[in-house]
Amino acid sequence: MERQQERQQHSEGPVARAIEKETAKLPSDTFLWAAIGSMAVSVALQATGKKHASVFVGQWAPTLLIFGLYNKLVKQLGSDRTENAL
Repeated sequence: MERQQERQQHSEGPVARAIEKETAKLPSDTFLWAAIGSMAVSVALQATGKKHASVFVGQWAPTLLIFGLYNKLVKQLGSDRTENAL
């Protein structure tokens, strides 16, 4: 009983649910390709001597990969466990 009350206190809000619903429509490899693209653009910027822009764009890759991982988890496990328990 206590566990169910604890889970209900930590349920997701309507904004998070709406964002997850929309991002779940994207294929998981979209984020992978976006990360690879940011790395390629970063290499190109580095080759043209734009070091600061290269570092900035290169730092997008891990963020995009984490978004992809989150997207995959939401698709497989659902966005909110309390939603399934009710």
